[in-house]
Amino acid sequence: MIDQHTVADALGLAVAAGVPALLWGAPGTGKTSVVRALADALDLPCEVVIASIREPADFAGLPIVDAGQVSFAPPSWARRLADVEHGLLFLDEISTAPPAVQAALLRVVLERTVGDLTLPAGIRTVAAANPPEQAADGWDLSAPLANRFVHLDWPVDARTMAEGFAGGWPPPTPVKLAADWEWLVPQTRAWVAGFVGVRPGAVLSVPTEAVSAGRAWPSPRSWDMAARLLAAGRVADSSEDVVALLMKGCVGDGMGVEFLAWLAEGDLPDPEVVLADPDSFELPERGDRAFAALTAIAAAVAAQPTVQRWNAAWKVFGRAGDTAPDAAAVAARTLVRSRPDGAPVPPEVAQFAPMLQAAGLLG
Repeated sequence: MIDQHTVADALGLAVAAGVPALLWGAPGTGKTSVVRALADALDLPCEVVIASIREPADFAGLPIVDAGQVSFAPPSWARRLADVEHGLLFLDEISTAPPAVQAALLRVVLERTVGDLTLPAGIRTVAAANPPEQAADGWDLSAPLANRFVHLDWPVDARTMAEGFAGGWPPPTPVKLAADWEWLVPQTRAWVAGFVGVRPGAVLSVPTEAVSAGRAWPSPRSWDMAARLLAAGRVADSSEDVVALLMKGCVGDGMGVEFLAWLAEGDLPDPEVVLADPDSFELPERGDRAFAALTAIAAAVAAQPTVQRWNAAWKVFGRAGDTAPDAAAVAARTLVRSRPDGAPVPPEVAQFAPMLQAAGLLG
């Protein structure tokens, strides 16, 4: 059973990775407290904005005419966050915000843009919502706004409450990722690419019912969030439960479970291990897994292109071209674009020359 500690860990990882998170739960269950506690644990200033009592201009900016020019002035909470550069924007009661306010929040959540002000990259966004049936004058979240969050359900269980009453609630454990943690994102994106290659219907599935559309569902944007969180989870050595919560929170329960099962069954090789010893690489037999493995290797070279890594990757692609030419040919495009300055063209490139020349990637 997923408890509050696990959800708090997932929330902390989403904040560390810069992915907007939305906590769903009944009123009076401590959602606001855990968000404030997380901000304190990270030593981040927290601006709480109650979305339900705000106007669209509080997020889209107040129009001001000056010298014939119209600008959109940001509110004071946005200016305070911009001044500190690192902080937490907490949008509370978001499911009781009317549709016009939800529309104004679209750019705030994804682009950190408030009026004419773009908040610094160090500003993280967390929102909280009550299920519409439990909220006063509640609204279903619009599909575009819902698709900008990783959704986490905030559980309430007797044991956690008893422990909290007896000894106080422990603060969430903050997650601090290394400055270069995003080096793993190209690899996890390659895994997502391999999955959607064999499951084309997983790319985009907008729910037709309003209730479902207001929660997690798969789209290129939510898959990208999933890839970022999967990379962050691996770098932070997060538990399987935390990673599973985040995958399901991005693309929906069913799709998240299917993706994780595909990953587990595929036992995809670590690209760094392959690049260190290309002769030991064994290409997966299934086409989708072969594609994912080769794409991940090409992405790893693109993230850190050196002559040694480029040549090692071509050794792998040369052998893969004999058994899985279609999968290798697609991933080879990424590899060609990653050629380090001065690197000689290895003989394995010849296998893909017609395709690469047709794509304008080989002179």
